[in-house]
Amino acid sequence: MVNVPLFSSFNIKSKILRNRIVLSPMCQYKAKDGKIDEWHLQHYSRFAFSGLGAAFIEATGVSPEGRIGHGCTGIWSDDHVDGLSKIAKVFKEYNCVSGIQLAHAGRKASFLRPWDGASPIIKDDGIEPAWQTIGPSAIPINEKSPVPKEMTLDDIVKVRNEFKEGAQRADKAGFDIIEIHGAHGYLLHSFFSPISNKRNDQYGGSFENRIRFALEIIADIKSVWPDNKPIFYRLSSIDAPGEGATLEDNVKLAKALKLAGIDVIDCSSGGITGSPVLTKSKIIPGFQVPYSEKIKKDAEISSMAVGAIISANQANDIIANNRADLVAMGRELLADTQWVYKAATHFNLENAKDYLPDSYSFYLSRRDEFLDRAAKPA
Repeated sequence: MVNVPLFSSFNIKSKILRNRIVLSPMCQYKAKDGKIDEWHLQHYSRFAFSGLGAAFIEATGVSPEGRIGHGCTGIWSDDHVDGLSKIAKVFKEYNCVSGIQLAHAGRKASFLRPWDGASPIIKDDGIEPAWQTIGPSAIPINEKSPVPKEMTLDDIVKVRNEFKEGAQRADKAGFDIIEIHGAHGYLLHSFFSPISNKRNDQYGGSFENRIRFALEIIADIKSVWPDNKPIFYRLSSIDAPGEGATLEDNVKLAKALKLAGIDVIDCSSGGITGSPVLTKSKIIPGFQVPYSEKIKKDAEISSMAVGAIISANQANDIIANNRADLVAMGRELLADTQWVYKAATHFNLENAKDYLPDSYSFYLSRRDEFLDRAAKPA
């Protein structure tokens, strides 16, 4: 068999990913009261049998107030477990390692859906009302955003417990991996960034104080999450050019996360003052790969690259050159759910058809044979 690093297996704790390709969490904003419905089942089933090594469902709120908006999925109630378990089950059925991203949006909660403007809900229209947001300090995202409530120590304990209970429910639902969302200006990132954290207690000021909340949440999760299941952590590798947390700060953070028990760092960027892509004026293919490469090497921890990973050759080169251990893809997989199969055939893998169910691989292999014959001169 041809040696293609992208299609090599990846072992992490008790889980074996059959390749290095991962579905990145993509918010659908289709839930009602945080519950999974038919949309989510149809959406995630498409990826379950597309040949991925692993797949994460979207940012899932550990509390109603922790959602980005009203349409976000939730895990704050036992009522959410049944719907989530159906997704975990379909992933397992098709040999796709299942992951769930646990999140609290903090001061970036109570937002409209992206197609409705992705701006704070500021008017209570009686249908989808705004709610009070929270953060490390009473500092809004920008001049157009409401001021969040500065969290008390009781608030911090409450959120810690919500993450812990969310992890228990994620395990009960059957997920293989938890990813803690610590990026994009959401709650944990806002505690880490000096732009948004101006506290003068044990959760603010020094580097050690600003990472305390995240480390406590990791310890809480590990107290209920099985030791043989991995925990990922998504961070923003850089806040914004010239301000806030730097790449070096995040290398230091990654080292602390490793000591706390994190297995893989998911390397994104930006978001503390708005869009998650403010670190670049123009998105180019693989624009965040240098972050995953540096964090992987300097922090000596497994990393996942994400952001404008498009072609099979690009993805394979990232793994082959040791710039990341995994590649996470979102929009590209949404555009082409057979990306994995096409990449496998691109590299002439003999087992390309094994990445799809028989009813797909049979017809697609016939299609490929026809295209090969059509391309040859008469």
